[in-house]
Amino acid sequence: MNQKDSREDEDYRFGLDRNYQPGTDDYEELSDYANLKLAALGLPVVGDPEDNPALRLGRFLIKEYREQSRLLAGHLCPADRRMQDFLDRFFGEEAPQLPHKTFTLDRHGLSRVVSLPLEKHFFKSSIIKSYRVRQGVLHNPVRDRRTTAGVFHVTEGSLPAAADKLSVPKSVAAGLFRAAFDAPRDSLLLPFSAESEEPAYGWTSLLLRPVVCPEVDGFVREKSLETRFFAPASCVANLDFVESIFGNAGDPFLIENDAGLDVEHWTGHTGCVVVAPHLTNIKKKDLGLPPESEATESQLRDGMFWRDPEELYNDGQPFKLTCRDASGLIFTVLAD
Repeated sequence: MNQKDSREDEDYRFGLDRNYQPGTDDYEELSDYANLKLAALGLPVVGDPEDNPALRLGRFLIKEYREQSRLLAGHLCPADRRMQDFLDRFFGEEAPQLPHKTFTLDRHGLSRVVSLPLEKHFFKSSIIKSYRVRQGVLHNPVRDRRTTAGVFHVTEGSLPAAADKLSVPKSVAAGLFRAAFDAPRDSLLLPFSAESEEPAYGWTSLLLRPVVCPEVDGFVREKSLETRFFAPASCVANLDFVESIFGNAGDPFLIENDAGLDVEHWTGHTGCVVVAPHLTNIKKKDLGLPPESEATESQLRDGMFWRDPEELYNDGQPFKLTCRDASGLIFTVLAD
């Protein structure tokens, strides 16, 4: 790759020298693109469709795309297929199912543009406040932890957990993972459409290729892993945050973005992270955890039991639950 190609690639992944403030060409382009994606998903667009040339000219292409998507219902991109196969293998019939239809954040800056209402500077929900500032967008979540005590939970039956981590019964972990994708409707609101007469609701997703080994000319090629992020649309700010750090790896459905075919640069590891703040409202009893009198020694140690039927999992506090194995796959939910 020559210096020019490298620069263009970095610009695409990290949005170098881009300005996503309203009124700029970058903002207008991504706003139109966001509406095009909403239309392709069969969701309400923001503003008058007649003001968007792409929607006017492409309405028949959009209809064709919707029909092709209907015929391919249930088809997963390569990264999601690898993760779903792992979940099916590990949990069997209790396995959570990854969403097939998401608002895919396949261009850098798209997550930032849709994290606020069109042309507006503020968004507020039950879990976050977002403000447009000169440097971009400032996101203030309701929960902002300053400690890691009791945060890291590991599924039993996966790789061994360290002594300072909490072990979660396999069936309970499966229940939490399934519940992660059963988000309440208000958390599915896309901020970009929040002030529309007919808002859009759904899931957002992002593909990352974080570099874990930089290239050393003449010795080793650059190595990266692949990570998929899923978030209820009102939590799209989380994906803006991680994209700002790790860059954007593009559309996960395109063959050129399939890490499985990039044998010279992929480490062979696949990760998946699901943002699910609503999991802090789940009761221990509903997850199948035992009462204190029936709990094992390890369950008593890790708090995996209940005294009160109304007791919330992890006392209603934020947590992170992972499941992984030696094949190099790891699935994580963030109830934070």
